[in-house]
Amino acid sequence: MSECRVNGTPQNWGLSQIVNGLRDARMEWRAHSGRMRASGEREFPSVAQVRCAVELLCGALFPMRLGPIDLREENEDAYVQLTLAKALDQLSHQVRLELGYGARHSAVAPETIAAQARELVSAFAAALPRVRVMLDTDVIAAYQGDPAARSVDEVLLCYPGVIAVIHHRLAHELYKLGAPLVARIVAEIAHADTGIDIHPGATIGASFFIDHGTGVVIGETTIIGERVRLYQAVTLGAKRFPASENGELKKGLPRHPILEDDVVIYAGATILGRITVGRASVIGGNVWLTNSVPAHSSVTQASLISDGATQDNGA
Repeated sequence: MSECRVNGTPQNWGLSQIVNGLRDARMEWRAHSGRMRASGEREFPSVAQVRCAVELLCGALFPMRLGPIDLREENEDAYVQLTLAKALDQLSHQVRLELGYGARHSAVAPETIAAQARELVSAFAAALPRVRVMLDTDVIAAYQGDPAARSVDEVLLCYPGVIAVIHHRLAHELYKLGAPLVARIVAEIAHADTGIDIHPGATIGASFFIDHGTGVVIGETTIIGERVRLYQAVTLGAKRFPASENGELKKGLPRHPILEDDVVIYAGATILGRITVGRASVIGGNVWLTNSVPAHSSVTQASLISDGATQDNGA
């Protein structure tokens, strides 16, 4: 949480008993859940610190648009170097906390965990030029895909879909490299700010555009091709959730849709399960789809109602 400052002198609320009760609740939770700490240090990454790192990274990726207002082109490289150094330092600390938490029941030395965090963040940093090139395709897709857009600068500065995709490109790299918790925090920062929920595990090709965006949900194992466009309130979700013998949901199974290149999905459509939407298909607004469709399909509510076979199969 960010620091909240309080003006004036706090009143006397008689908090000793409440503080003791909260401590007892924490200790009971940790004892019953097996989460007793090996030390008194913080175990988990900080949302506030991750947010700060992401803001710095956005400035380094697009310095003349998302960097400081007084930046000049002749100082771009110096700004990018200094900003990246700060961002990567913060990110490395948060990744170290995640890796340390994951290794809390093992005998891995703190020095080893710190080295692993540095190696992971170094690999992440090396990927940033490639991420920037990919994001350029997304920004261009947003500009070309919206007749109301007057410039690429407008979509980068103003469009929630572009903001969410920037966060996703960063989060996906962290997810692939082995920092899923920090990656999820990055994704949820964008979710909170834009209303667009993209799991960092989702694989998304170049030139991706989410128009308007609010309410879009993209699940963990979703695979999206190139030049795909989604509108608001689209869900790419799971149809069912298999459980293990102990009743817990099985993790990591492919359960979300595959969208091939050049697919367009209009507002309110719900696409569920490990199905494939073929290349250059168009899925109309408010369609509920649970069956694969071939390339160049056009699926609307009217077509589903008139096609009894499709309707009987659960689409």
